[in-house]
Amino acid sequence: MLDLILDLETQDPDDVLTLCLVAGHPAVRLRAVTITPGSPTQVGLVRHVLRRLERDDVAVGADDPGTGKSHVSGFHDRWLGTPPDAQPDAPSADVIAETLRRHPGATLLTGGPLHNLRRFLDTYPDMGLSRWVAQGGFAGDNVVPPEHRLTKFEGRTVCPTFNFNGEPRAALLALSLDRIARRELVSKNVTHAVAYDGEFHERLRPHRDRTAGLALLFTGMEHYLRKRPKGKLLHDPTAACAAIDRTIATWAEVEIVREAGGWGALPTPGSGTFITTTLDHERLFEVFVGDNTYRSA
Repeated sequence: MLDLILDLETQDPDDVLTLCLVAGHPAVRLRAVTITPGSPTQVGLVRHVLRRLERDDVAVGADDPGTGKSHVSGFHDRWLGTPPDAQPDAPSADVIAETLRRHPGATLLTGGPLHNLRRFLDTYPDMGLSRWVAQGGFAGDNVVPPEHRLTKFEGRTVCPTFNFNGEPRAALLALSLDRIARRELVSKNVTHAVAYDGEFHERLRPHRDRTAGLALLFTGMEHYLRKRPKGKLLHDPTAACAAIDRTIATWAEVEIVREAGGWGALPTPGSGTFITTTLDHERLFEVFVGDNTYRSA
């Protein structure tokens, strides 16, 4: 079983889909959720989802940005209604720290800009992580074998990635600290090959009632596909599946570099930082629906 802390944002459907996926997954013990930037509307949404999934036991951390904005996309309102604003259990850094005290081997999975990871590292300089899995980063032609390169990224060794560029200081800090023992980056050159489209939806249909989370996710994507029949890329859920079972992907040990707003990777044995280069789509689906023998949490 994987003890998991999920750090999410709510502008993109990906993150709440990921919450649904991991909250009831048979291989996951979801211990805490932290939210960026952390508005009361976001907290209300996350608590609403956890309540629907009968997971009121999960701690929620956030730091209200004070912008007066909801930071919640309209898709969530169409899917889940508009729950009342709510307050977190504690600031995000405190929730991460307390969860790690209770579950020292817990994995942190980040699906947005790394504000909350930075807060934790700054606030608790004597604490670290055994494993951080990030949706973000980029592996280019110098790392990815030719037969596995996506056409859209061919010829590139660096590329902007939203989650790292949203808080680059935090990304550079987290990628350099020995306090994080193992860093696993589920990179855009892999996640851009995973789409939740009509075909994926129909393949999921027979499995949708395996967990309350899958059922809620399935309902959400029915709403989404009505307006956007081409579907959407599954960035964060793919990262979650890699966190559950890292053998769904091939990894290269690298050093992450930043150049003019882009991010790249250089092969570097012994760095403790690993980035995805290829993905087994069949195994990904098995993990997604909870039909797998898990080997690497």
